[in-house]
Amino acid sequence: MRLRTLGRTGPAVSTLGLGAMGMSGAYGEADRPESIATVHAALEAGVTLFDTADFYAMGHNELLLAEALRGQDRDGYQLSVKFGMLREPGPGFGGFDGRPQAVKNFLAYSLSRLGTDHIDIYRPGRLDPAVPIEETVGAIKEMIDAGYVRHLGLSEVDAATIRRAHAVHPVSDLQIEYSLISRAVEAEVLPTLRELGIGLTAYGVLSRGLISGHWSAGRTPAPGDSRGFNPRFSGENVEHNLSLVEALRRIAETKGCTVAQLAIAWVAAQGQDIVPLVGARTRQRLAEALPATELDLTTADLAEIEKAVPPGAARGDRYPSAFMSGLGVGN
Repeated sequence: MRLRTLGRTGPAVSTLGLGAMGMSGAYGEADRPESIATVHAALEAGVTLFDTADFYAMGHNELLLAEALRGQDRDGYQLSVKFGMLREPGPGFGGFDGRPQAVKNFLAYSLSRLGTDHIDIYRPGRLDPAVPIEETVGAIKEMIDAGYVRHLGLSEVDAATIRRAHAVHPVSDLQIEYSLISRAVEAEVLPTLRELGIGLTAYGVLSRGLISGHWSAGRTPAPGDSRGFNPRFSGENVEHNLSLVEALRRIAETKGCTVAQLAIAWVAAQGQDIVPLVGARTRQRLAEALPATELDLTTADLAEIEKAVPPGAARGDRYPSAFMSGLGVGN
């Protein structure tokens, strides 16, 4: 497994990271033994970066990762943890809390659930509009100084917020959605990251499975699957978006790879400062994703992909409207 360094100050991590959210019911019922086996398979393949959040199923995801990683060399993997989104009983969200005292409270619980004495990259999951980012980041800096956190990360914020946070403490990476059909980061955010020497961990590289090559127009999301509320999976939007997938499939066939591998490799090809996160819930999906780390796309390949799926080609927002206002960039 190749390695990439997250920014000027961040850790060296595997070229591909594993996002664990889907292992805790975000896309319908998950299989716990299979989830744990998938984490073990990722470790065996050389994956070192594992991403979670304290609000993924109200701590369930952190506990699952703790079980899967128990007994592993703690220096052999990195934990990227988001915090701050408030939950309600059931599927509801109750806003965000970025107050310094809340940051330390969230961290204490995450350390306990994960069964570790430190978190490698700690980041607010969203911006709290009621709390200056300098205060939130200042609390994380205190935890870095105390040894509980190794690196500061951010998630889904705009360029101005990145600059303000970075002025308080060096940011290792920004986690934000970036894929062939979600490219808003390219306009202002990505240039800002590169100016400041900050890495990017890209989630949603397969757009929640939409551009994986495995979704079909007639498919109905299972109970509890958040994609049932996602505009890109609805009505005429999904039919149009899947036509883009078919264009990618033709290119993938000429490269001898799958659509998913092509989409992951495209993200990785956008710069050595970018690390794609895949949300594989099974060993089968992980095994499909891993060869993307060895798929080198030529300039001609990239041009052909760009022609097939130009910026802005997708239809529908990447989140339901209620969540779009909390994002640093749009689609």
